[in-house]
Amino acid sequence: MSKPRYCLTKADLADAIYATLPVDKQKAADIVEIYIEIIKDALGKQGKVMLSGFGSYEVKFKPPRRGRNPQTGSSIILRSRKVVKFKPSQLLRRAINGESTDNIPEDAE
Repeated sequence: MSKPRYCLTKADLADAIYATLPVDKQKAADIVEIYIEIIKDALGKQGKVMLSGFGSYEVKFKPPRRGRNPQTGSSIILRSRKVVKFKPSQLLRRAINGESTDNIPEDAE
């Protein structure tokens, strides 16, 4: 039996901000949208975003490669593209695994 999965949405983030900070719901939703735009812009311009104690997002280039159409089985060439990779910090990794986060600097990756 697998665990039920939970999906954190932008609305959930806005609700958490609303519950924590003295702002109205619309302002909390605006904060979430602005934060996401800042991250997207930074990835587009610098290619990497580091969030201390959480992890880093980095844009990586994937070259073209040979693939297969699963419906027909025919060989196709998949185009090159950019993808975003996430690398969790040691703090996040240990917190998720229920380990102690003592003696780990906040900016450790």
